[in-house]
Amino acid sequence: MSDPNDHWHGIFTIPQTPFTDRGLLDVESLRREIDFCIDAGAHGIVYPVMVSEFWLLSDDERKEAIEIVVRQADGRIPVIAGVAGVSTEVAVMFTRFSSDIGADGAIALPPYVIKPDLNGLIDYYSAVAEAIEGPVFIQNFDPPLGSSLSPQFVQSLLLDIPNVSYVKEEMMPCGHSVSALMQTCGDELHGVFTGFSGRWFIDELNRGVAGTMPACQFTDVMVSLYERYRSGNVEGAREVHSKVLPLLSIEQLHGVVFCKEILKRRGVIDSTFTRCPGSLDRHDAAEIDRLMRDIEEFYRI
Repeated sequence: MSDPNDHWHGIFTIPQTPFTDRGLLDVESLRREIDFCIDAGAHGIVYPVMVSEFWLLSDDERKEAIEIVVRQADGRIPVIAGVAGVSTEVAVMFTRFSSDIGADGAIALPPYVIKPDLNGLIDYYSAVAEAIEGPVFIQNFDPPLGSSLSPQFVQSLLLDIPNVSYVKEEMMPCGHSVSALMQTCGDELHGVFTGFSGRWFIDELNRGVAGTMPACQFTDVMVSLYERYRSGNVEGAREVHSKVLPLLSIEQLHGVVFCKEILKRRGVIDSTFTRCPGSLDRHDAAEIDRLMRDIEEFYRI
C-alpha cells in the first residue's frame, strides 16, 4: 500500500480491458498491460473506468479484473480502483472488494442511471469513503453520464468526508473548471487530475493540476511530456504534446477500439475485440501508421 500522506501526481494511466476474439476476458493480456504501464513509467494505475469498458463487464468480471490488476502491480505503483455503481450499495460493494484485495484508493463517478440529489450524493461518497482506507477521487463529468458538481459542492465533500481528497475534473471547458475548482477548494484538495486523453494537458499543467488520467497506449509518451514539464523544460513538453496530439484526436473519434489497436501494435494485447461499438478502416490504419512514426522516439519499451 502507498502512503496516502504523499500526495499523488503524474500520469495515472488507465488500462483497457482486453478480451479474446471470442469476447472473453483475456487474463494474460491484462497482466502484460499492467507490466507495460509500469515499465512505461506510469505513476499510478486507474482501473476499471470508462475507457476500460467497466459498464460492459459483469460484476464477477469486474472483480476478477481488478484483482488481477492489483496483484500484477504488486505494490510497484498505486492502483486506484474504479468503483462507480448504479447505486450506493453497488459502489460500496466494489469499494470493499477493492480494499480487501489491496487497492490503494478508489475513484467514483456518481450514480449514472437514476441520479441522486445533492443529499444523496453526500451519502454516496460518504459510504464509499467508509469502505476503503485510502483516498477517494470524485469523478466530475458533464451530463448525461455525469452530474456536473459545482466547485462549492465538491469543497463541501472534501471538508466533510474523510478520505475524499482528490478530483478527476472533466467538466467542459476543462481548464476553466480546473481553475475554479482549485481556487474554491484550496488545501483541502490534495490534487486535481484531468482526462480527455491529455488533449489539453499543457494548459492544465499551467493551471496547476497534479496530473492526468489517459488511456494507457501512450503511457510512456505522456510520461515524457510530464517529466519534461516538471523539470522546467516546458517547450520540450510542448514538442511531445504536438507530436502525440493528432493521435489523441483520432482517439477522440474512435475511442476504445483505437486504444486497443495501438496496444496490439505495440505487442501488449492479443486482440482488439471490444464490447463497445466501433471500428477502424484502411484509411484510419494508414494515418495511424504515419503518425506513430512521430512519437516512437518517446517509447520506453
